[in-house]
Parts: sequence; C-alpha cells; structure tokens
Amino acid sequence: MWGLVQQLKNAQEPIKLTVNKDIQYLIRDELIRFNEIFSSKGSAAILMDVKNGEILSLVSLPDFDPNKREKIFDKNFINRATKGVYEFGSVFKTFTLAAAFDEKMIKPQTEYLDLPKSLTCAGFTIAEYDKEIPSNLTAEQILIRSGNIGAVKIGQELGEDKFKSFLFKIGVIGKMNFDIEEIGKPIKFRWGKCPLATASYGHGITTTLLQLAKAYSIIVNGGYDIKPTLLKKKYKNRKVRILNKDVSKEILPILRKIVTTKEGTASLANVNGYEIGGKTGTAEKSMFGGYSKNKKINTFVSVFPTSDPKFVLALMLDEPKRNQNYIYNYRDGSNFKLKGTPFNTAGWTSVEVAGHIVEKIGPILATKYSEIN
Repeated sequence: MWGLVQQLKNAQEPIKLTVNKDIQYLIRDELIRFNEIFSSKGSAAILMDVKNGEILSLVSLPDFDPNKREKIFDKNFINRATKGVYEFGSVFKTFTLAAAFDEKMIKPQTEYLDLPKSLTCAGFTIAEYDKEIPSNLTAEQILIRSGNIGAVKIGQELGEDKFKSFLFKIGVIGKMNFDIEEIGKPIKFRWGKCPLATASYGHGITTTLLQLAKAYSIIVNGGYDIKPTLLKKKYKNRKVRILNKDVSKEILPILRKIVTTKEGTASLANVNGYEIGGKTGTAEKSMFGGYSKNKKINTFVSVFPTSDPKFVLALMLDEPKRNQNYIYNYRDGSNFKLKGTPFNTAGWTSVEVAGHIVEKIGPILATKYSEIN
C-alpha cells in the first residue's frame, strides 16, 4: 500500500481510484457474512474490468482499521487478494484448455477416449475426484466436469515448454508489477514430467488471486493483455493481443456450461440475467510433510456476461467448513431448497458466495458500467 500512498502524495494532478465504494462495501459485507456461515479463516475477492484491468473492488478478510492499528503479528491478517500465494486447484484447468486452444492443438469437441480412473507418476497416484466421471469425454466436458485425468492428458500433449510459456504470457507465474507494493510472488515451480501433469489440473503450482483475475480476464477478453490497476487512467492503453482470438470464443461457452448444466460444478451461481460463467477450484492446503484433508482453499473465478465479457470476479475462501444449518435456495425456478452443506468444495461454498455477491452488485454494474471502454 505504501507505493500507492507515495504516488498519491507525489501526484501533480488529482488521482482517481478505480474502486467503487458502494460495490466495495457490498462485496465486503457478503464476505463477512459468509465467513461466519462457513467458519472461514479468511477470504478475498477481486472484481476487475476484463478490458482495461481496472479494479472496482479489492477485499481481503480479516481486515483492520489502519487508523487504529499499532502492530499486527498475526499472519491471518495477510492481504489474501494480492500478497497471499496459494494453490488454487482446478481453476488452472481453464489455462490448460486455453493453452491447447491457443496452439490450435484441440477443439472443444476433440474426444478423449478410454481415460483411466487414475494415473501414477513418480510413485504418486493422480485420481479423479468425481468417481462417476465417464471414461470418454470431449475437451469441453473435461473442463465442465473438472476431470483431472483429462486435464493431465491435454497438458501432456501441450508439453512443458508450451504450457509454461502460456502461463507466463498470461501472468500466472512470475511476480507482477502493481500499484501497491504488497504483492506476492508465486513459489518457484520445478518443472518436469510429473510437475507438468499436476500443474495441468492445478496441483502443486501457486499464484496470487490478483494474477488469477488477470489471467482469466485475458482469456475471455479476446486475448488482449491487461495491467491490473487501482488508478483511473486519463488515456487508453494500446491494445496488444497476446492470444489467438479464437481462444475466448472457444472457452466462454464452456465456462457458461459449468454454471448452467447439471454436470457443471457451479450451478449455484446461475443468477438470472447476468450470464455468469466460471470455474471452481478446491485445493487441499499444503502443510509440512504433505497436504491437509481438512484444510482447503475454495475458489471460484466467474466471468459475466459470457456473451460479451465485462467483469471477472475472483473469490477465494481460506479453510471454509460445512454448515449443516445453512439453507441453499436453487435459482432454477423450482423453488427447491437444500439444508446443509453436502461437501466442503468450491461448488458449495465459494460459488454460493459469488452468486449472492452478483445479486447485490449486479444492478450497480448494469447501470453505472454498461459501457466499458
């Protein structure tokens, strides 16, 4: 934050922030509410304009009043939006498919037949989370159903160099420049045969929520590079396309189906009128000596509207827990209700939060940001 403060002090002319205080308030309010519902250790959310990188809201919880604090030693107060570095899980599968689309190696309907239920690499087993996932899938079905094995197969076809290059190009790996100095750097990733396999479905590889939001923005905005910013610019940056223009056309319908189809993992975010698409990620937290089965990072990166993308909402919950008394209200017109969180996955936690956030901020976005430059 110090770097941004200095910029404001040194400015010759008044500087305007991109943050919308009403949207910031509403998102923070929903995150606080759901932190209590799911007993989360913390959470974060970033709402970004996919076309110019302007950040309309950036929230990290728990937070504090900077006017009252003296010293904070508790690491739980870390800025999870820009500083925290995490394994985000299956949200990386979108990158695997997008990279293959960018290389024109596959199409959404490319078939993958006789996929095994598990693979072994260096003595470690890679298995499907969903035991009911079919052995025959198209590329788009792999993403819709969040198939681990299918994602690995696509990653192996890409190869280490092409996948690594793609992740670097969209800003997922490596440290990024930002308006505040409180920015994290992904943990150095040692590439190889097995790391390529695990990175293909988001295991073992880290990044920040801010970089996640940037990468999704590039993938859905037509492939144009953007620089996330908190400062309102008086001039327009020259658009530079870094991905094949067909990547967005191919990936967007798939992200939408993840929200609208019964096979998808994000149906709770299908808020009427906003054409939300997105991808979930449920990742076990890395602990000393391995991974925790009980502590998770649950993430949902949503894009809307998918017919003409304007916004990305990247949201993560840190160590959420199931709530047996929470009532889920389905948005499919059936008036069906479900009591209790069936599974501690992003589809039942982060997706639910995102749906409620869009319901609250959607009317503001529709009226104040209908024309995006």
